[in-house]
Amino acid sequence: MNRVLPRAFIEGFAFLAASMALASSVQAAAQRTKPIIELPGLTIGGDSTSITIILLLTLLTLLPAILLAVTPFVRILVVFHFLRQALGIQTTLTNQILVGLALFLTYFIMQPVGAAVNEQALVPLQNGRINSWQALERSAGPLKQFMLDYTREKDLALFVELSKEPRPKTPSELSMRVVVPAYIISELKTGFQIGAVLFLPFLMIDLVTASVTTSVGMLQLPPVVISTLLKILLFVVADGWNIVIGSLLKSFHY
Repeated sequence: MNRVLPRAFIEGFAFLAASMALASSVQAAAQRTKPIIELPGLTIGGDSTSITIILLLTLLTLLPAILLAVTPFVRILVVFHFLRQALGIQTTLTNQILVGLALFLTYFIMQPVGAAVNEQALVPLQNGRINSWQALERSAGPLKQFMLDYTREKDLALFVELSKEPRPKTPSELSMRVVVPAYIISELKTGFQIGAVLFLPFLMIDLVTASVTTSVGMLQLPPVVISTLLKILLFVVADGWNIVIGSLLKSFHY
């Protein structure tokens, strides 16, 4: 008599099998050589299998946040939050909507960088011409160049000074340890600048509406109700989404 296994049982069995395969591969690596993972400034020995698995799972957990931090996602999301606050429609533009739109815009901007990484690192790795560590080093090149294009020299100089590293001859010689935090704060500054410019016209509408309603004695009706309607009408009539998205993409040399 044939029985159909529940889907949850099958998925759980698959996850268990994958976990056992990962543990077996790590154990085999520990037996082949003493150090399993060697990172700049960090080495984990082959006998610490449990620590290695925890470290790998932690890196996989942090990987999405790391990837988002070295992409335009930070700038785009900051601008979107400024826009939502300026329009006064916090409940209409939910976080899911803004994050989804920011992710697709990030993919649109980073597609050339992804193509360069695929050509320089992934294809040679699949063909067996380089190993995994060399592929990782090659993939950092296009990503570093992208970040350097939008990072201020002042921020780079700050982290070079704090890291005590020798001043390089060219920015391309900088390590990712310096480039990544400098890129993040540069993106935050740019996002705040664009957000402040977006906020000003809507702030003027709030001020004018509040002064008019107060002068005519409309104290029963909150000024924010009228100003929100006026701001939405202005945004729709001016085709605001087209202007905002176009300005964001043009800020990345599109």
